[in-house]
Amino acid sequence: MDVSGLKKVHYVGPHAEALLQEAVTRDVRRLYPGKAVYACMLNDAGKFIDDCIVYRTGPNAWFVVHGSGDGMAQLTRSTQGRDVAVHFDDDLHDLSLQGPAAVDFLAEHVPGIRDLDYFHFVNTTLFDCPVMLSRTGYTGERGYEIFCKRDDAPKIWDTVLELGVPFGIVPCAFVTLDWLRVESYLLFYPYDNSEMYPFADEGPGDTLWELGLDFTVTPGKTGFRGAEEHARLAGKERFKIFGVLLEGDAAAAEGDTLHAGGEQVGVITCAMYSRLTGKSMAIARMDVPVAVQGTPLEVRGSITVPAIAHDLPFDDPQKLKRMAKG
Repeated sequence: MDVSGLKKVHYVGPHAEALLQEAVTRDVRRLYPGKAVYACMLNDAGKFIDDCIVYRTGPNAWFVVHGSGDGMAQLTRSTQGRDVAVHFDDDLHDLSLQGPAAVDFLAEHVPGIRDLDYFHFVNTTLFDCPVMLSRTGYTGERGYEIFCKRDDAPKIWDTVLELGVPFGIVPCAFVTLDWLRVESYLLFYPYDNSEMYPFADEGPGDTLWELGLDFTVTPGKTGFRGAEEHARLAGKERFKIFGVLLEGDAAAAEGDTLHAGGEQVGVITCAMYSRLTGKSMAIARMDVPVAVQGTPLEVRGSITVPAIAHDLPFDDPQKLKRMAKG
């Protein structure tokens, strides 16, 4: 998959670490060159505004890949007068090679790739092109992101597809990401957020507690933007992101509503029929009392069908596939 639409930012200088500490929820001081981490960004109200992967590329050098939220504004906030360079890199492309055969394919072209751990990266060459290979990806599978120069992207793409035929490697569209993210509980801003499903009496903005992303806050970390409000909002969830398992093999549609006891108790944000598990499933925004494994529900909208609330993720809850060794 070509996921080059992700925003890629180089963050370099003596003050880069301190500014990143303020910008993201993780303690980036724990990273070493070659290590990456998934993190979130909040506003002053303690509400989610973007997520990102932070890569440490050197003692005073970082690389941040973020989504479609306000990540760039967050990264440039408070940089005036500080010794840091912030460079948005639109020349760098990101080709995502994902799935159980990805490592077998790359092992024929990149020595030592089997030793690269989850959320680690290495600078190397692929088909004589300089690349940064990162063991990350938005799929829930074992996989790799190939960061390369724009001019090298067509050669790498075409060669992977040509030599990848025996491995079953095929190009995928973005609908594939929706299938995979439902199975693996991967959110997609703003499509699972209140920016898309607004509250009747307040503006957009969701807490990490509501989204199930509170794990992205390093225990004990303070001082990042929105930290105090994030802590204060614990236990005050207005909804929960939760799973829905539908009866039958028909997929629900985005915006279908969930009902229990004659009341609407949620809305489906992304749904699919999983060929991997043979089940119809969805991610939903759900009232807190019903966001409990096994709660009986009814889906209404594009289809009307019984369902139950279901823990997330549906597939590989221990993340054994994406974290596999060797």
